[in-house]
Amino acid sequence: MTRPFTFLLGVLLLLIGYISAGPESELQPRAVRSSACQDHSILHDRLDVVEKRVEDTVQKLESELAVLMDAIEAPQWSPLLDGVGKPVVDILDSQSLGERRDS
Repeated sequence: MTRPFTFLLGVLLLLIGYISAGPESELQPRAVRSSACQDHSILHDRLDVVEKRVEDTVQKLESELAVLMDAIEAPQWSPLLDGVGKPVVDILDSQSLGERRDS
């Protein structure tokens, strides 16, 4: 009766040792881990700089777009934008430019 108990106890101790030693064997040395953490931190800092530049660029483009929209909506351009009663010309259509080709 002591043999099965001893066998089970041995297997149980072996499993406990395997579980407790598992993660430690996969850990990298402290110098490698700190280097990886520094690289990670540097990468985040660079991403923050890129994000700030993108936000600044978007703000500049929005302000330029607002200026352009104000210029287009100015009274001096309104006759060009009013197309009531005028035929619509497709500038990409080659036939409307007088390049008609007879087949």
